[in-house]
Amino acid sequence: MGFETALSGLNAAANNLSVTSNNIANANTTGFKESRAEFADIFASSIDGGNIGGVTTTQPGAGVRVAEDAQQFTQGTTTATGNNLDMAINGQGFFTLAANPANLNSLVYSRSGAFEVNKDGIVTNSQGQALLAYKPNGATAAAGFSTGVLTPVALNAGMGLPSATTKVSLGVNLDAGSTPISAPFNPSDPSTYTSQTSATIYDSLGVSHKLTSYFVAGTPTPPTSNWTVHQYITDDPANPVSVDTAPSGTNLTFDSTGKLTVPANGQVSLAPYATGTSAANISVTMNYTGSTQLSSAFGVNALTQDGLTAGNLTGISIDGSGVISANYSNGSTTPLGKVALSQFPNPQGLTQLGNTSWTQSYTSGAPILGNAGVGQFGRIQSGALEQSNVDLSAQLVNLIVAQQTYQANSQAISAENKIIDTILNIR
Repeated sequence: MGFETALSGLNAAANNLSVTSNNIANANTTGFKESRAEFADIFASSIDGGNIGGVTTTQPGAGVRVAEDAQQFTQGTTTATGNNLDMAINGQGFFTLAANPANLNSLVYSRSGAFEVNKDGIVTNSQGQALLAYKPNGATAAAGFSTGVLTPVALNAGMGLPSATTKVSLGVNLDAGSTPISAPFNPSDPSTYTSQTSATIYDSLGVSHKLTSYFVAGTPTPPTSNWTVHQYITDDPANPVSVDTAPSGTNLTFDSTGKLTVPANGQVSLAPYATGTSAANISVTMNYTGSTQLSSAFGVNALTQDGLTAGNLTGISIDGSGVISANYSNGSTTPLGKVALSQFPNPQGLTQLGNTSWTQSYTSGAPILGNAGVGQFGRIQSGALEQSNVDLSAQLVNLIVAQQTYQANSQAISAENKIIDTILNIR
């Protein structure tokens, strides 16, 4: 019986050595999770109603068995890489991947976020497994994502679409010491206006146009001061086109502190401008909120507009919630998807496939899909990778212990053999 007991110890120690060696070999494998050999003792029971459990009080154990090589899903160290497509999960969860991009039912799971783009523009890992994400509901991230629809992430290398200008915010200071002008306004005659400034706006095709604002000082009516602003499209300076709603322009009124009071909300709707091309008419609302009339030279303090010209793809960005966006040279962004993370009731029950990937098993339970940074799911760090969670120092110590255990069991077999030889040599 001693041979079998010691042999089981040898097998267990050999398994421990194999597990430890595998951990050490994968110390630098991205997303690798170390395993731990767990053992259970063996007792041979017999049918004996007088003994509890059928094992006598003098019966020795029958050895050891490997109960499980348990995977340890502790967090690995995160290392920055500078590659935007690299991702690390800080917390719980697995990347959800399609082993075959053409078959979205072939799901596998991984903690390794080293991704690249294949020849078809699909984001995959080095094994060709496609990263799955939730499909965007619209052209902006604010439209949300369809969490019931998983799709491979395809990088859109097309143009960033233009957007027509609808709002222009212009904050200016008008010089309170300006001389009132009574002559009829003429955009071609500088003597008929006090100050001017221009903004670049865009039509629906992304073509730029020049919108010029002319400010004319009026006669003060204490305790207020009155100005008139005229708006023109001045693409051709020799032939400016008025977009004033009223022929006399728009009245701007400032109180005794220099604060704009008319229009009350600071906004003025301009008349539509016909581009003369296939582009739609440009309809702009001017917002003068923040404009002042103080004893200081004319100046533009703020100028923004919401239009965009066409743009080229400049890069990809991924935020902490897993939203993958394409960035364009015109300043626009388009969501390509939101990384779908999966979690399991029993991660240790996952079946290892190699290449730092796992698949669902009966003991792992069904996958739970979720969003990064929500509930039990960790946040995503772009431009970084999670390293192996192997502690080399601990593994080297375990290697020594496993080796000593193996040697000790070998000695037990040797001792048993000597005892048998002694018995056989009795005369």
